[in-house]
Amino acid sequence: MSLEETDTIAAIATPLGVGSIAIVRISGAEALKIAQKLIKKDLTPRFAHLRSIYDLDGSLMDEAIVIYFKAPFSFTGEDIVEFQCHGGVVVAKMILDALLRAGARLAEPGEFSKRAFINGKIDLSEAEAIAKIIEAKSEDAAKILARQLKGELKEFVEDLRQKLIRILAYVEVNIDYAEEDLPQNLQDKMLEQLQDIQKLLAKTVSSSKRREGLIEGFKIAIIGKPNTGKSSLLNALLSYERAIVSDIAGTTRDTIEESVRIGSHLVRFVDTAGIREAKDEIEKIGIERSIRAIEESDIVIAMFDASKPLDAEDEKILELIEHYREQKDTILVLNKIDKGKVVQIEDAIELSVKSDITPLVERLQEILDNYANSEEILLISKRQIDAVQRALEEIEAAVTPLQMGELEIFAFHINEALRYIGSITRPMQSSELLDAMFGEFCLGK
Repeated sequence: MSLEETDTIAAIATPLGVGSIAIVRISGAEALKIAQKLIKKDLTPRFAHLRSIYDLDGSLMDEAIVIYFKAPFSFTGEDIVEFQCHGGVVVAKMILDALLRAGARLAEPGEFSKRAFINGKIDLSEAEAIAKIIEAKSEDAAKILARQLKGELKEFVEDLRQKLIRILAYVEVNIDYAEEDLPQNLQDKMLEQLQDIQKLLAKTVSSSKRREGLIEGFKIAIIGKPNTGKSSLLNALLSYERAIVSDIAGTTRDTIEESVRIGSHLVRFVDTAGIREAKDEIEKIGIERSIRAIEESDIVIAMFDASKPLDAEDEKILELIEHYREQKDTILVLNKIDKGKVVQIEDAIELSVKSDITPLVERLQEILDNYANSEEILLISKRQIDAVQRALEEIEAAVTPLQMGELEIFAFHINEALRYIGSITRPMQSSELLDAMFGEFCLGK
């Protein structure tokens, strides 16, 4: 759909299936006119009417609640009529088919939200929040996305824009009077402001990457050398035997993934192949996948056998943990404590997986709750994270030109940073770009 097209669109806005109510929605300049062909009566804006719904041949299809939202006071900013009919697989489709025969066009996925964006009813951050909240996998995700629907991210972006615009205004004035050097106190003040913005953006990107699981569901990798109890832990978490448990090293040859809830959080545990020197090609592939699982996880549980001294394979695990420590939360676990303890690892949780994993579950919930309770802004998509990352890079690139008095180059980088920041809420309008973005939405939204 091009930005100029104004045809009237219709779609079922609720999932097909057995239920008490289904909603069929029609939006566009002809929405009221087309709807009246089915109800044959006038509608008062923003009033719930109980109406008989007729097909174009005059046959009765249903009795339903019909609501008319007159432009611009609607979700899309256009005239909208909603039919709240009886649920099921037949009635809603009959009403939709009748609307299409009466002159509407079947909406494309996300087209209602796209029109709301084009007509200025929502910005892109709010549109993305709408798409995500439909697929929310936890209460925490729903609450965060609800805040974004109310404009939390939009306010964050606007505040950043205003700060950068003020800095740019100082510079533009001095560019106009190029024979004058930038006053030292003004340069120092601008550098200080830029550094504050840098810290804020870097913190926002880092925090968003660590808390990405709040939206998509957290991924937790269980790593360790063979026979430390990784598979037993997975089985204990799931309360059934999903993974094969054996004393034979290398029993788990591939990653095993299963989902479970911890508190209000949906988490996906990944039981990895033991990390050690591989004896065959299949096991080598499994170990490579284990390392990849660490890289893709939000939290890492590293398991060690408390009853045996640490060896070279354990040291390799500790090296891996140290490498990723600043990027991911890590929990060290000393298992098999019931068999005796000959190992000391600082801050490790000591337990026996086969008897009680409560200390580990409580630690996991503490980490997950901290993610959820953070007041920091959460970027909810890779597109938003990329935009902030690019803005950060431009601001970092602007520092040296400012210090060197190269104000035109400095202004160029700040303008680029503004463009990236602005793209979070309202990017340059390209029909192809918007089609791709809103095409990922569900039909009828």
